[in-house]
Amino acid sequence: MARTQDSDLLDTLYKGFKYIEEKSFESRFQGLFSEINLHSEKLGRKPAERNAKLCTIIQKIAEGIAQFSTDIDVLGDAYEYLIGQFAAGSGKKAGEFYTPQQISTILSEIVTLDSQEPANGKKTKLAKVLDFACGSGSLLLNVRKQLGAHGIGKIYGQEKNITTYNLARMNMLLHGVKDTEFEIHHGDSLLNDWDILNEMNPAKKQQFDAVVANPPFSYRWESKEEMAKDFRFAGYGLAPKSAADFAFLLHGFHFLSDSGVMAIILPHGVLFRGGAEERIRTKLLKDGHIDTVIGLPANLFFSTGIPVCILVLKRCKKYDDVLFINAADYFEKGKRQNRLLPEHIAKIVSTYQYRKEYVCVILHSYSVKSPDSPVIKTVT
Repeated sequence: MARTQDSDLLDTLYKGFKYIEEKSFESRFQGLFSEINLHSEKLGRKPAERNAKLCTIIQKIAEGIAQFSTDIDVLGDAYEYLIGQFAAGSGKKAGEFYTPQQISTILSEIVTLDSQEPANGKKTKLAKVLDFACGSGSLLLNVRKQLGAHGIGKIYGQEKNITTYNLARMNMLLHGVKDTEFEIHHGDSLLNDWDILNEMNPAKKQQFDAVVANPPFSYRWESKEEMAKDFRFAGYGLAPKSAADFAFLLHGFHFLSDSGVMAIILPHGVLFRGGAEERIRTKLLKDGHIDTVIGLPANLFFSTGIPVCILVLKRCKKYDDVLFINAADYFEKGKRQNRLLPEHIAKIVSTYQYRKEYVCVILHSYSVKSPDSPVIKTVT
């Protein structure tokens, strides 16, 4: 219809979108195209003008796709590329929906390695994977890419922004993920408004083999006193209203299985801020749940120029120490943003995978007075 400039294209598209939404399995795609306005005057002032513009757009897309293989991942990769380009041009708002692929790869490789002994290599299967702040879904798809199309039983994502939520569902479809293989929920993770996660019966508690997340940094939230009794935060306390970083972390950690791995991107402040955050951090450390801290370079994100870190958490871990990886100097400088090159990613992941035990010797200097002389000597 686009090739022949058919005057009914606009109406056909509208009906097609409606059909997909209404006839999808368990209404999985309900509202998928709710943010698309085919009658917007930005496409043209009159219906005929809008129809002509859409004919041109679709024809150009068809010509581009025809130059590639029919493999469905080509379309998915093209969509992923466009999301990245859109994020690059969107400034700070991009942090709401997109994690740069290089950082996404680090998290994905870490959570797919053997949880107790990473040196053994990748797991063959993950039953369930969760990203509770999934944005466009690229991080979840990166985990899937590490293990292959049949390496994950089911993908779970949650996203608060309706437009981004629809981006994530489209991203899954365009990467060939079947509607029975993923579940993306539109809702607020901090309020825990997703029925499957808000189960009070411990026997029915959802548990995930891998949890990955890039939540909004230092997000201001309503941490009401009654939330201290919430099963996610009980025993740890509430994150301050000024920064929900640990609230996001505790939310994801609550649903991590005993053999699972969680990797979350957070601002550096979570490593040293005092008050409630210090108490939460201390308990996580004493309980042996913080496995690795990876310090990343500054200016890697679209949304902020600050340096960030990756925290790797486990419920049960082999090592009783915490591995610190300082990767602050591993980057290629760019005009607008710094980039991690493949060799930087490989170095970070291999350091985590083949961790070495170090003995730290602390030297104390003190002064003593020699019995034979009044001269004070410094002894180390």
